[in-house]
Amino acid sequence: MFTNTTPMRSRIAQQLKRLGPATTTRRGSSRTRRPGTAATAPEPVAEPPDPEARVREAGGPEDRASYTCSCGMVFAAPVSTSVSCPRCGTGQAW
Repeated sequence: MFTNTTPMRSRIAQQLKRLGPATTTRRGSSRTRRPGTAATAPEPVAEPPDPEARVREAGGPEDRASYTCSCGMVFAAPVSTSVSCPRCGTGQAW
């Protein structure tokens, strides 16, 4: 038989009181934050006003491509519909 004179609910209430307000919330309610632990939202970044400025800030368009020729040469050349291999002169598919 249990012979302790302090009821169980009383002991739990004492423990909760000792832990403080951040842990004494009921189920489903939001917990209170302790001072100094508030989450701060990042400051919004101002976007450039037009799409052209965004492309410029990102480094500009990629105007060179990597090509592989059937002769085994791998080379970078400007993006175009008429690119030929610098070694053998074969036209490359775009």
